[in-house]
Amino acid sequence: MEQEKSQAELLKEQLFMQRKNGGLILDESQLKQADDFCEEYKNFLNRAKTEREAVDYAIEKAEQNGFVPFDPSVTYTAGQKVYYNNRNKSIVLAVMGAEPLENGVRLIAAHIDSPRLDLKPNPLYEDHEVALFKTHYYGGIKKYQWTTIPLSLHGVILKQDGSKIKVNIGEDPGDPVFCVSDLLPHLAVDQMKRTSPELIKGEELNILVGLHPFRDDKVSEKVKLNILRILNEKYGMVERDFISTELEMVPAFHASDVGLDRSMVGSYGQDDRVCAYTALMATLDCKAPSKTMVTVLADKEEIGSEGNTGLQSSFFAYFIADLAKPHGVEGRTVLSHTQCLSADVNAGFDPTFPDVMEQRNAAFCNRGVVISKYTGARGKSGTSDASAEFVDCISRLLDRCGIVWQIAELGKVDGGGGGTVAAFLANLNMDVVDVGVPVLSMHAPFEVTSKLDVYMTYRTFYEFYCQ
Repeated sequence: MEQEKSQAELLKEQLFMQRKNGGLILDESQLKQADDFCEEYKNFLNRAKTEREAVDYAIEKAEQNGFVPFDPSVTYTAGQKVYYNNRNKSIVLAVMGAEPLENGVRLIAAHIDSPRLDLKPNPLYEDHEVALFKTHYYGGIKKYQWTTIPLSLHGVILKQDGSKIKVNIGEDPGDPVFCVSDLLPHLAVDQMKRTSPELIKGEELNILVGLHPFRDDKVSEKVKLNILRILNEKYGMVERDFISTELEMVPAFHASDVGLDRSMVGSYGQDDRVCAYTALMATLDCKAPSKTMVTVLADKEEIGSEGNTGLQSSFFAYFIADLAKPHGVEGRTVLSHTQCLSADVNAGFDPTFPDVMEQRNAAFCNRGVVISKYTGARGKSGTSDASAEFVDCISRLLDRCGIVWQIAELGKVDGGGGGTVAAFLANLNMDVVDVGVPVLSMHAPFEVTSKLDVYMTYRTFYEFYCQ
């Protein structure tokens, strides 16, 4: 027979904040919904390994759901759906709501770029009868993690005749893959004396491309020539065409279930495509919002959101201004009344490395979507620090909707930290808070998330839009 709870136990339930594993809160049907949701998510991760591929995926899904390209001369009305493709590397999607635009929009902003190895402008060379590509790493990585793993080549080639060719080598069965070589431990005595950031140097991240020489004794660099011959036959390119390419090396392995219980997703690029995917699905699924809903999937976050496809540029503010102008509303009026979820990941607590976290304020996998009131480093440098009022607004929404959630910082105060796009959006005078998924092994070639957390993040975005 169950014993009656003591007064202290009842008071504790009333006063303490509950911090439970979501697996103890959700029933079996809800856990199955999370598993099912992540099946297409894994497909997205496999198809969208670069920002260009993520934009292509978003446009494909948007057009299947009735979205049309944005026309700034049109006065859009409730229920109409538009998208704006910014240079094939970032995208804005909007569904018009019933309320007037001067009341603001509900905005979710995520990023679709991830750490990788970019080919240099003059990448192809031959050294001791080995053909290699020179790379320049993109974003914050542990360089040693990128050696001796299979890599695939993605991107575009702009040829001298003006044509553009998409490249994707290493993903399909039967495709060759690429890799960065490393020293055998038997001969790595000096290498192992280096500090970990220098264990592999940036100029040592060279990609193995080929060994076979072109059969002609009258020329030098026969292996390089043979590689150029293959590229010319496949794509019609010559060496000069490397100057006008965007070619990226990314891990060749596909998204997988992780763990005997299949509770996790392991894949490259989950920071931040996990939030991009959940935001995109919420956008497609919310059919009749009260306020206009806008989703931004941006580029360049991993290097500071710079450039004309990152959120430090004006493309998003211009889109809002163009959307509002036919209604006789100023863009700044819309922005000033906008509520925004900066959709980005947080660092999941790893019991193998507990010392970098202050555990009372850490994000735990399987405890649901994470609210991060602020990010930044040390003295909150580089963060927007959401207001108490807006954090309260979002947390009460999650409680009302039965969503499993938690609140966390990004590591110990003096331990480092990182930023998101929140600060750049807050600069436009809107309310912003970071919301996203805890990630293990963030920025590694193989990152891990909880399926439950992914699904709770989707539900958060959906309810935010549909409230």
